[in-house]
Amino acid sequence: MNWSIASPTPLFAWLLVVASGVCEIAFSVLMKECDGFTKPVPTAGAVGFGLVSIWLMSVALRGVPLGPAYAVWAGIGTLGTALLATLIYQEPMTPLKMLFFALVVVGIIGLQAGE
Repeated sequence: MNWSIASPTPLFAWLLVVASGVCEIAFSVLMKECDGFTKPVPTAGAVGFGLVSIWLMSVALRGVPLGPAYAVWAGIGTLGTALLATLIYQEPMTPLKMLFFALVVVGIIGLQAGE
């Protein structure tokens, strides 16, 4: 596997998209903790994870197409953030929400299959 960030292989680029999505989840959860950027530690964490997420995605785009990569990245961020919001902040997860989250997963799989 080519681990070069200058010219990542498609497999490595997809791993970077996933890592970027995970950083996006951390960014989103820390944004909730920032309380309007009034708390320095979660604010620094949110900014840091946000920047790392964007950087990883920009590197990944050297090896994968933008449309599917963005869909996967956004899906990981959306689903991961919603799951953590349910677990950490007890936000409701209704059957209708679960259905639509499942449709997001189906859409991401469909984009990958259509590549």
